Amino acid sequence: MPSPRFRPLSALLNALRGALIGIAEIIPGVSGGTIALITGVYGTLIGSAGHLVRGVVAFVVDGVRRRGQDRSREHFAQVRWGVILPLAVGMFLAVVVAARMLAPLIEEHPEIARALFAGLIVTSLIVPARMVGWPWHGREWVAAAVAAVAAFAFSSIPSAAPADPPLALVALAAALAVCALVLPGVSGSFLLVIVGMYEPTLNAVNDRDFAYLGVFIVGAVVGLSLFVSALQWLLEHRRRMTLAIMTGLMVGSLRALWPWQTEEGEVLAPGDVGVAALAFLAGVVIVAVLLLVESRLVRRRAVEGADVLHPSASDVTGDQAR
Repeated sequence: MPSPRFRPLSALLNALRGALIGIAEIIPGVSGGTIALITGVYGTLIGSAGHLVRGVVAFVVDGVRRRGQDRSREHFAQVRWGVILPLAVGMFLAVVVAARMLAPLIEEHPEIARALFAGLIVTSLIVPARMVGWPWHGREWVAAAVAAVAAFAFSSIPSAAPADPPLALVALAAALAVCALVLPGVSGSFLLVIVGMYEPTLNAVNDRDFAYLGVFIVGAVVGLSLFVSALQWLLEHRRRMTLAIMTGLMVGSLRALWPWQTEEGEVLAPGDVGVAALAFLAGVVIVAVLLLVESRLVRRRAVEGADVLHPSASDVTGDQAR
């Protein structure tokens, strides 16, 4: 297939889409997958990322076994580079800028930041709960309740996230956070908050800690190749139960976002309730608007016969200019 002609306007629009996804990924409670759905690149992003990871794995494995690189070339050819590269550039630049803006808010106004993030998360619960489908069955309620209790207990453990966390922990946190790309409505940054790695990662971006960031990227790639494939299988074969458990985990993990707490996570009595309530409502409104836009676009694409959650061959090999 001949290489598509480079179109500057298309590349700029894809870079802007990537910037929106990058901003979402840096804010706990706002899902990059949801923004990818809204901007129409979800199928392309997931499909191309899957082919890219499988191509790299095939390149390494077949190179060691000296079987040639036919499999890796086939996967690389399926990646929509004209879309993915501008998206990646836009995401990278947006993450750098957004991290610089968020760090002072979290450091100087932690109560407001946690209240804002809690509002974002509470509204985001609509997504996995709705994707389970109504009505919920008894076993799904039980699974969600058990998951919520487990997450609440985990997030209640006193946290003492080191300023310089072990690199093995960095890689594990990255592998966990990247799973959020698969499921719109789940925030990768929120997963980092739960495991106490959000602020260290934010600081690493601002401080240009390339050792930390390099390990984080490696962990994300490994997570994409292992955990995301398993999660995709679960969503295909055990969809309702998987989503019910995810909903419960998100509910229980809200304990980590109680606005008034010590640095170790010990719960304190409410302080300035008015300001925290306004921040919480702002988070609710932000996600509600995003979900409203997403819902309308998804319904429109469903009417057109498009599968917005599961990338098909046309998502990956279609017209690059789309």
